[in-house]
Amino acid sequence: MKNKSTIYAIIAVVFVGVLIFIASDGRQPDKNGIVSVASASAFSVVDNKFDFGTIAMKDGKVTHDFEVKNTGSEPIVINKVYTSCGCTEASASDAQGNKYGTFGMQGHRGLVLNTNIEVKPGESATVTGIFDPAAHGPQGTGLARRMIYLETNSKETPKVQLDFSANVIN
Repeated sequence: MKNKSTIYAIIAVVFVGVLIFIASDGRQPDKNGIVSVASASAFSVVDNKFDFGTIAMKDGKVTHDFEVKNTGSEPIVINKVYTSCGCTEASASDAQGNKYGTFGMQGHRGLVLNTNIEVKPGESATVTGIFDPAAHGPQGTGLARRMIYLETNSKETPKVQLDFSANVIN
């Protein structure tokens, strides 16, 4: 009898799990339990590469704005923003002028990575790349190529990469 009860309990748990999966419609909760519906829309990037040219360490940080536009008919949520190196940070703003960030390299200096930036159909968001050419000290001269990554709920563009480069001189 005990084995029969165990079997019924397992079947009930599996059944409830299947019901939850079907009801979720493929949506995944984030670490705060918020469910973001996957979007059929896509981001287009006006220009995903930028070259600062030659920059001197002594002149300090440089910035560049990248524009990402929602070209679809559904909202896109930028769930995460992070950079490829500790010498690079990013911030973002939406079409309404709300500012988000500062975002940085994963696991570096405790900077925020997770966000919840909604970009409505036809609207754009601006992602500002901030590069510190002096961050690596005197040995950090030469060509530097860095990336900013956006993770979204878009089925078409789940990860967007924005690149910049600079020739760093002492």
